[in-house]
Amino acid sequence: MKYTQLGHTGLQVSRIVLGTMNFGPQTDEGASHAIMDAALGAGINFFDTANAYGWGENKGRTEEIIGSWFAKGGGRRDKTVLATKLYANMGVDEPWPNHHKLSAVNIRRSVEASLKRLGTDHIDIYQFHHIDRLTPFEEIWQAIDVLITQGKILYAGSSNFPGYKIAQANEIAARTGRLGLVSEQCLYNLAERRAEMEIIPAAVDYGLGVIPWSPLHGGMLGGILRKEREGSGSRSQGGIAVQTLAKPGVREQVLAYEELVAKHDLDPAEVALAWLLTRPGVAGPIVGPRTADQLDAPLRAVELDLPQEFLTALDDIFPGPGPSPEAFAW
Repeated sequence: MKYTQLGHTGLQVSRIVLGTMNFGPQTDEGASHAIMDAALGAGINFFDTANAYGWGENKGRTEEIIGSWFAKGGGRRDKTVLATKLYANMGVDEPWPNHHKLSAVNIRRSVEASLKRLGTDHIDIYQFHHIDRLTPFEEIWQAIDVLITQGKILYAGSSNFPGYKIAQANEIAARTGRLGLVSEQCLYNLAERRAEMEIIPAAVDYGLGVIPWSPLHGGMLGGILRKEREGSGSRSQGGIAVQTLAKPGVREQVLAYEELVAKHDLDPAEVALAWLLTRPGVAGPIVGPRTADQLDAPLRAVELDLPQEFLTALDDIFPGPGPSPEAFAW
């Protein structure tokens, strides 16, 4: 495994991030524990979750599964860089007032609940899962300061933030001598490169580590057409992948991608992950295996060195939007 510093922090993280969203809904507790054991054994030390994972009436279940894994001991918690998120309303039957978004009261309630479910005394990176258009960052940072002082969190990160909110958050933090955001978790992959217009430049300029989610675009970049021909596709390759393939020109792009990868005797999923590791600011993409065996491709991707001519060919198939404002202006 290779490691990097997370943004401008002193925190060293693996270049692959273990996503846990499947833990509970698709992967039971025993299998989830096996995946975490395998990941840690392979050197993946960066685990990502959220208080809402488990979904519906099972919100919080994923954090509980991670907590029961930590409880097994063996240094599991000390060896793990743990990131979780808050924003969603955690009411099951009906929304609870002041139990969502980024108000100071919800930040306090949410961190206490996550710490309890996770069975730990601190969270390494506490991430805002979405922007809050009503709560000012002055209030948010004051609440985060309290948690840092109490030792309940070490850093704050963002997820699904536009570039201007990254700038706003960190400018307000800087005015008051705070560290600000240290990471941004965003939708970013070969087929979805709009983040390059403003999110990635903002993250790089403000020293945030970028953590791409959906690096295979819902399975579309994982050899979906080959699997379609072979009849070996899985249910997980529905949803966003099928919908995106139906858009004009996309199937042709994916076919060209798979043909290029096959020509070089490479695996499409590994290439998609390795490509992200070449991008400015990227700390590591999030992978969400449903079994321990599905960690093999991400581990190989870390060691994959893509030559410049191959990267150029990928750009020809999936051209990025270009920087802003040129992407949408003269």
